[in-house]
Amino acid sequence: MCRYCYITSYVRYGFKPRVKDRFISKLLLDLRNADLSIPVSISNSSDPYTPEESTLKVTREVLRILASTGCKVIVLTKSSMVVRDIDILRRGIFTVSITITTLDDGIAEILEPYAPPPSSRIKALKMLSDAGIPCSARIDPIIPGINDDSKALAKLIGKLAEAGVKHIASSTYKAKPDNFRRLIETLPERSALLRRLYYEEGSIIHGVRYMPSRLRLDYMRMVKEVVEAYGITFSSCREGFRELQSSPTCDGTHLISSVDRSGLKIGLDCYDVEGIG
Repeated sequence: MCRYCYITSYVRYGFKPRVKDRFISKLLLDLRNADLSIPVSISNSSDPYTPEESTLKVTREVLRILASTGCKVIVLTKSSMVVRDIDILRRGIFTVSITITTLDDGIAEILEPYAPPPSSRIKALKMLSDAGIPCSARIDPIIPGINDDSKALAKLIGKLAEAGVKHIASSTYKAKPDNFRRLIETLPERSALLRRLYYEEGSIIHGVRYMPSRLRLDYMRMVKEVVEAYGITFSSCREGFRELQSSPTCDGTHLISSVDRSGLKIGLDCYDVEGIG
């Protein structure tokens, strides 16, 4: 559970992960009719590596199936557990994106109480990169007065560059009633600042509260300048500042093109769809 997460605004019991009924068999059926040229994204709202995954290994099986089909896949996570599946990721056409919002363990524990510490996530990125798996990172969200210090962000970007990250996406915090309530309950000393920026001076775009455009642009320019100094591509997803983007895609799926899996064996014939729950 992340204090800033918006999933609870549209998913009931969003912080109580559970395996969907007959998920694997439904996936296999979908893949038989899918356009495999379109990249598969895992997972945009939740996380494929919740604590339960360590024993259930559902995500591992999904990755194994996708690798066997030749699907292009981006895995988005906050968990260092992803390194467990390096053997599969190396066989398929994968790129991995890991979210790291701060190097400060104290801040991270407040914002992301169930995620591994930042140091573990950076180590995971290094291991993945060293294994030949192209990686990106998300510095998202940047929250005013909490994790927006320019020197701290520059240090984080430097660590990500050392880990071999090829692309960085960043965005500012977007407020919805549920995640805003969690945030100010956790950090009441930031309540006045956040209320002013989001509810007094900000604007509503597609039902979500944004801080003023000039501030968002300043944050993104700051991050972009440091990122590109390291020769890394940059994007600012969901901000609307297309002129700042220096990459073909925002989420990092363009990194898949650097994966060479010419010897990949492709096919679903080995799977018994009816026999898998």
